[in-house]
Amino acid sequence: MFKNRVLSFIILTYSITFLYSLLYLVFPYNFNKNKLITFFITSFYMFIPLICSVILQKFIYKEELKRIGFNLKWTWWYLFSIFFPIILNLFAFIISLLFPDISFSPDMSGMMERYERNFTSEQLKLMKEQIEKLPAVVFLVGTILQIIIFGTTINTVFAFGEEAGWRGFILNNLKSKGFYNASVIIGFIWGIWHFPVIIQGHNYPEHRIIGIFMMILWTILLSPFFTFIVYKTGTLLSAALMHGVLNASYGLSIMYIKGGNDLTAGLTGVSGITALIISNLILFFYIKYFETDILNKNYEVFALEENIGNIDKNDKN
Repeated sequence: MFKNRVLSFIILTYSITFLYSLLYLVFPYNFNKNKLITFFITSFYMFIPLICSVILQKFIYKEELKRIGFNLKWTWWYLFSIFFPIILNLFAFIISLLFPDISFSPDMSGMMERYERNFTSEQLKLMKEQIEKLPAVVFLVGTILQIIIFGTTINTVFAFGEEAGWRGFILNNLKSKGFYNASVIIGFIWGIWHFPVIIQGHNYPEHRIIGIFMMILWTILLSPFFTFIVYKTGTLLSAALMHGVLNASYGLSIMYIKGGNDLTAGLTGVSGITALIISNLILFFYIKYFETDILNKNYEVFALEENIGNIDKNDKN
């Protein structure tokens, strides 16, 4: 079984995930009634890919963890990791306004309605008072600053737990498949892995079954951007940063809208998927004209020597 590294990872990760998800039978997924327990169970769920990556890389294949991206390296491309998710959310927000049942809600009443079940009446009242006191622009800027702070710190730690598997272990073992083939395969594996939490109501509380397929499509469309940033930086930290900010910024896409549902509105709805399709077209043409070597990249993704993350000059000849 261990001869096929990707298959080994899938079997191990899905098996542990399934067993871990049995906790939801004892502690049902509910951010309203069991907020703290649900938070901790769902948060540590994200570390399963990391655990499986370390087991396989270190103890089964007996190779250095650096080979799956466990390295630190400064690059200005981290800015892309931070700001792309924010721009994507704002793009999804704009697209959502094109839907007939979604309208602009400057007082954020639509978002309040969506989060009713997650907060007490006192908390909602306090949030409304804060919104009324601050000008809309100031509140938006403050929200973006909070997203960057939390997204690049605590959220990145949890996101690293996932990315060690997707853009770490799997990507390094699918490098021969090419940029888009590897991205689609990883996106599909990543999407199915979310099944236990999606069926519990995460992301798509109103449409849990359809939500499973929506999530798979969403992760497939997201995957090329993660592959791209890892190839540009040569470190897993860039993917963890992007993932962390992505998780922290979801509220931006629904902050100023009213109406719609979990299948149409928000970053994981049709509006977000449409934004991702358009963004993928932009990425495709950018790579085609400015990063052509990435499409045929077939070498050690996380180099242990110098020139980490850069395309070897010999590959261009």
